[in-house]
Amino acid sequence: MIGPNAPAEEALFLRKERAFEFALPALVRGRDIRERDFAEETRLASLSAKEATLRLRPQVRIGSKLVVSFSVPKTTLLERPVHLALSGTVSRIAAESAQTGNDRLITLRLDRNYRISSPAV
Repeated sequence: MIGPNAPAEEALFLRKERAFEFALPALVRGRDIRERDFAEETRLASLSAKEATLRLRPQVRIGSKLVVSFSVPKTTLLERPVHLALSGTVSRIAAESAQTGNDRLITLRLDRNYRISSPAV
């Protein structure tokens, strides 16, 4: 429950748009804090029109640009599978995960441009 003393971040979290939570395999590309290129296979945890959340081992900074590619399988509403490539800027690194040293929970603020294609057969 949010009261007058609740942290602003918690209040913002409750006002966010609807996000879909799932565990789709994804490939993330970008640069780590040492400016080295990386590509890591991970799982997309949630996705909304403006944000994506995933776990990532390479250390990145807030403000880093990342590209996330993943396939959405055929469903009742989706006639055939599609492959999406989204780019975005790291907007949040969960504080508790930033100290563990392994993978970190990363939130990306998505850019407006994206690519949709048919997956390779």
